[in-house]
Amino acid sequence: MNIILTTTHLPFNSISDKPQKFPKFYTPCSCPAFQVQCCSSSGSELTLTTVGKDDSLTGGAYDFSKATTSLTRKLLSSPKKVTLVRHGLSTWNDEKRVQGSSNLSILTETGIMQAEKCKKALVDIRFDQCFSSPISRAKTTAEILWSEREEPVIFLDSLKEAHLFHLEGMKNVEAMQRYPKDHTAWREDPSNFNVNGVYPLRQVWDAASVAWKQILFTPGENFLVVTHKSILRALICTALGLGPERFRAFDVNNGGITVFKFNVEGEAMLQSLNMTAHMYTDHTYIY
Repeated sequence: MNIILTTTHLPFNSISDKPQKFPKFYTPCSCPAFQVQCCSSSGSELTLTTVGKDDSLTGGAYDFSKATTSLTRKLLSSPKKVTLVRHGLSTWNDEKRVQGSSNLSILTETGIMQAEKCKKALVDIRFDQCFSSPISRAKTTAEILWSEREEPVIFLDSLKEAHLFHLEGMKNVEAMQRYPKDHTAWREDPSNFNVNGVYPLRQVWDAASVAWKQILFTPGENFLVVTHKSILRALICTALGLGPERFRAFDVNNGGITVFKFNVEGEAMLQSLNMTAHMYTDHTYIY
């Protein structure tokens, strides 16, 4: 059967003159009639159906004028775009050690190459400012990404990695043998992992909230942020209104790129998550 559909798509108009956060009542705008022509494969039969403006059409969607969670609870000077990058492969990544907030792990040759690939992938995007964790593996990555730019990198303690106490520096196999309860809790139930009543993920969630405010209230509209896996997960989750129990709902690779857009109310829309095409090809991003 062959079908020919001719129509005109028009938006809905809100009854209220003022925009609402979640408009509940709409009145359909006037819609011209459209025709549907159907015929059999032999072409011997033809049915003509006219659909008038009293018939409802579906498929409209909201644009990004409102979201659900404000990270700032204050108006921003302008909409913002934030690009999050995880640091390149580090020595302790390579050795499968628990890194945490330790500053002893540095970029490997592969990690430096990954940072260079990120720089090349983002070369066509103009950033107003770069923020980074001061921990060496992120700091070095940020300095590679930001080289040849005039503005200095801004280092934020709020972008430091989660502090994992006695597990830091241990290979995962060793940590499992020596501290099976703690290691298992961190791997399988991280939101409830604690050491003497201190919950690392609760701390990193608080840090992520602080970091977002520091970033979003900075003058400019397009920012680059370089940091670590756990705090990146916290930044993503807090932007989307998710709690620590969703910590492992997202994964971020070394050199992975995540992009958020923010409206003036400080509400986030996830534009892309953990982009890694640039790690395998000479891919450059425009967004």
